[in-house]
Parts: sequence; C-alpha cells; structure tokens
Amino acid sequence: MDIEENLGYVFFDKSTLERAFTRKAHALEQRQKQIPCDDQEIFRTLGDAVLKTVLIDLLIRGGYCRTRDELTQVKKQLEREENLARVGESLQIGEYLRLGKGEEKHLAGKEPYVLAETVEALIGAVFMDGGYEAAQQCVKRWFGAYLP
Repeated sequence: MDIEENLGYVFFDKSTLERAFTRKAHALEQRQKQIPCDDQEIFRTLGDAVLKTVLIDLLIRGGYCRTRDELTQVKKQLEREENLARVGESLQIGEYLRLGKGEEKHLAGKEPYVLAETVEALIGAVFMDGGYEAAQQCVKRWFGAYLP
C-alpha cells in the first residue's frame, strides 16, 4: 500500500491499517448491508494515549522541557487538532479514508478534525501492530518538525 511509504511503517496486519482509516459512518453503512466492518474509534482512543506518552517521553529525553508546567504546555500545543491535521495532510492520509456517503458528500476527508482523529487512529494502529517502539518512531518522524 502506498500509504505505508508515506507513514514510514509497514503493517504486519493490513486489516489493522484498514481499520484505522475506517470512519464510523462507513462501518455502520457496511454493517447495515450485513458486511462486518470495524471502525477507527477504538484505535483513536488508544492512539491519543500513546501520543501523549510518546510526546512526553520525547520532550523529557530531548531536554525540551524542564518543569511539569512547561511539559504540559508544550505537549498541549503539539497534540492540538490543528497540528494533528497538519501531520495528516503531510502524510496524505485523506485519500485513504473510508468515509460514509454523507461524509464523502461533504468532503469530510479534508476536514481538520477528521484528519486529526485519523492520525490518532493510525498511532493506535501502529502501536497495536508493532508495539511501543514502532509507535514512538512514527510519532518522532511525523511530529519532528513541530518539536520545539
């Protein structure tokens, strides 16, 4: 899959990658047709937690922050929707999204919140597929330009 080149990570389980790109609306439409389909929501939750952990780890190890307050502020900036959406745009994830019909009609694949949520889902998917070190390497690569 071309997207794996963009991500800098090759998935062992391609269904994990596919799930990370599957929006809830698409999954519901598939299930209405009696086609099993899992959405990205659970990966988004995991990805959010992994992102926080990796960012804190990178900020402390990199010497970017000396106090808890400073760490909290820098982490908050990095994980803002706008930054996550920029990361999603740079990875060109929009064209790989599996959207519901209504989302497609409204061009949801270009919406910052959709890109941001999908970046979180991708982080969760990388973690599930390859573990902490794989997720850490992806976050480091994807967010490197945004580190202080």
